Amino acid sequence: MSVWDRLVGQPEVTAQLARAAAEDRPTHAWLFTGPPGSGRSEAARAFAAALLCDSPEPSQRGCGVCKSCQTALSGSHADLTHFTTENLQIRIEEARDLVVKAQDRPSVGRWRVIILEDADRMPERTSNVLLKAIEEPPPHTIWLLTAPSPLDVLVTIRSRCRPVKLRVPSQQAVAEALVASGVAAELAGQCAALAQGNLDVARQLATSREEFDRRNSVVRMPLGIRGISDAMAAAEKLIGISDDAAEAVAAERNERERQELMRTLGIEEGEKVNPSMRAQLRNLEEDQKRRARRIKTDTLDRFLVDLQTFFRDVLTLQLGTGSALINAHLADELAAYAQARSSAKTLELLDSVALTRRRISTNASAKLAFEAMMASFL
Repeated sequence: MSVWDRLVGQPEVTAQLARAAAEDRPTHAWLFTGPPGSGRSEAARAFAAALLCDSPEPSQRGCGVCKSCQTALSGSHADLTHFTTENLQIRIEEARDLVVKAQDRPSVGRWRVIILEDADRMPERTSNVLLKAIEEPPPHTIWLLTAPSPLDVLVTIRSRCRPVKLRVPSQQAVAEALVASGVAAELAGQCAALAQGNLDVARQLATSREEFDRRNSVVRMPLGIRGISDAMAAAEKLIGISDDAAEAVAAERNERERQELMRTLGIEEGEKVNPSMRAQLRNLEEDQKRRARRIKTDTLDRFLVDLQTFFRDVLTLQLGTGSALINAHLADELAAYAQARSSAKTLELLDSVALTRRRISTNASAKLAFEAMMASFL
């Protein structure tokens, strides 16, 4: 099993990366782009493993069985730095750390490989810190950046990277991947359709009954909105779920991280913390708050994507396109909803959901944004 088997529904990308891994001197910087669920992070990890592969035969790099391939895929290879943020933005200090790491010579492999996920989360001043390192990297360093779209990355960065464009895998490819992992064929097909080709979401739906039921509850919400009180209650419910998701992570990690930092600083429990060390504790608390906010935002955005599938199905029925319904299990209820409204109104509701997605990505109040959206469903 080679590392390329991890890429689902991406034959062109697999061929492109396999050719590059076989080269004596591959391009020094790459930008992996694609919509959520396309597997851009998975592609970057597979390419990193192929670059670090122990195989003496260039055409066999990415074998998936050697020690370097296995440690690279697990993230423990000595010459691989894999950076991903749980915050809304990548801080300038983190970018500087990566620039310093890029200067290190490889310890066991041919290359020093740095994977930087969510490059779209770098503000301009942070991108400028990386610019020189990517423009003129050490001869042994290869940068692998990921982002949803090339336009999300500063033009001076993307112009110096070789593009790798991934697409959303077909539903058939996702279903086959789920079946290969042990999911029943019928459930795999249903989850692949509901996830619209997003392999990560399809796996969650197929392996977690709670996630499956939660999605179904979200998609059915427009059916139950009869008045303004229903709209407010629906908005409050979704905000509450996102808060619970963030709190679940916080309960598991925040105190553990605080205790680890206290031990690192040599501070005993109950001991007074001097001002210089107190600043490090405050920095940790700020990081935890930013992480909680990102979890809330990502959870709410997933709900909005699910709602878009509902109105997409309604519009499909209203226009009589004949396309398959994403939420086929709600066919009768979708038909009744479609008959009671015009296609123009459905387009307005799709615009309302899209606007809410844009609003929650800023500093706007998610609660107010969701209340306004739900009220538009009346």
